[in-house]
Amino acid sequence: MTRPRMLVALLAFFVSMSTYGEGVTLPSAERVVLENGTVLILVENHDVPLIGLRAVVRGGAAVDPADKHGLANLLANLLEKGAGERTSAEFAEAAAAVGGDVRASADLESLSISADFISKDAALMVELVSDMLQRPTLEAGEFAKLRDRSINLIKAAKGSDPGELMPYYANAFLFGEHPYGNPVEGSESSLANVTHGDLLAYYADMVGGDRLVLSVSGDFETAPMRETLIAAFGAWRPATGALPEIAAPTSVAGNRVYLIDKPGATQTYFRIGNVGVSRGFARRAELDLANTVFGGRFTSMLVTELRTKSGLSYSASSRLARHTQPGSVFISSFTETSTTVAALDVALGTLGQLRDEGLDEAMLVSARNYVMGQFPPRLETAAQVAGVFAMLEVNGLGASYIDDYASSLSAATPAGIAEVIGEVYPSADNLVFVILGDAETIRDQVAQYGPTTEISIAEPRFHP
Repeated sequence: MTRPRMLVALLAFFVSMSTYGEGVTLPSAERVVLENGTVLILVENHDVPLIGLRAVVRGGAAVDPADKHGLANLLANLLEKGAGERTSAEFAEAAAAVGGDVRASADLESLSISADFISKDAALMVELVSDMLQRPTLEAGEFAKLRDRSINLIKAAKGSDPGELMPYYANAFLFGEHPYGNPVEGSESSLANVTHGDLLAYYADMVGGDRLVLSVSGDFETAPMRETLIAAFGAWRPATGALPEIAAPTSVAGNRVYLIDKPGATQTYFRIGNVGVSRGFARRAELDLANTVFGGRFTSMLVTELRTKSGLSYSASSRLARHTQPGSVFISSFTETSTTVAALDVALGTLGQLRDEGLDEAMLVSARNYVMGQFPPRLETAAQVAGVFAMLEVNGLGASYIDDYASSLSAATPAGIAEVIGEVYPSADNLVFVILGDAETIRDQVAQYGPTTEISIAEPRFHP
């Protein structure tokens, strides 16, 4: 069976597509909680010989020590650099030799491992993931190379593509000392503070079986797979440190500006926004429709105004970061230094238009078709399905989060969307402006938007 046909078959099983109103529904799954606190989620399917796994350990960059941001990300990268009896090269070869794929990553609230294998190699997949989590080598030399490389990548971005760093500057200023202000990959100064001993202590304190969600989907028999996973993970020790609770961040009142000075910059990068909503936001479908029209696709309002009509930018978007607690909502774009104020004003005017006018029926229909067309492909593969079940578990969400999404899209009205826009998108007098550019040229101009805090891009940190 060719790969395209395999994906079609897998999609047909995992995602039941019927009429538009019914949309996408999840398959049934078995959920098991082990004595050590590990949660297993098993989704069986025999249509194609593939198996996907997602292992999620609660924690992530949000629990990095205050002066050692980037620890979780370094740990995730090191998990791929040897585990069990295998060296870094041997570990990579073990997966590659059978056409499998194993990757580790970190985000604000978790460490994750994603694996995708042919079903006949399921035992190897479980072995590799078990070794990564429970028996990582965490070798000092590999740690030093990864830490130094991370620092150099940040320095390189500051010189060649500072737009890559805008999320870190924006979150640092918006959230301040709240954990959501932590840069996932760390800063130059925080990474320089991290030692190999810190990494080992972090692994012991923050990673353990009591924080693990393990989701597997694909071609396997549930009972034998359950026993295999229990044997592999059931005795894993708990994390030795407490997992801090993350409080909801507070929205910023009033306007304020964070100016990152890059002398001689020919472009200005900017973000405008405030605190948004959590992943569990009840009116998610209406918000997704609003954001699609505002800045979530190439034909959005922001692209139309900033690129098509005014020619002030090549691209623009509206970005929603949703976590267990409210994340950020930001307009994001860039422009030539000489047109900084013009672009900012157009962005603000477009935000005002969204809040004042909302979506008409034609916009709603277009957005609904777009969102529903984009949704099913996110559930095509076994690994994607495993990832969705893990995400639901970690965030305390039920299957209705997926199953009811299409009907919520169908039920959305312009009036209801207008209510959501007013609730989520900040007003003109409660905005955070994060602006990166040549301060000597634009400093006085951007001061009109609010009290300004300035930092040099040469500073080895993202927080003011």
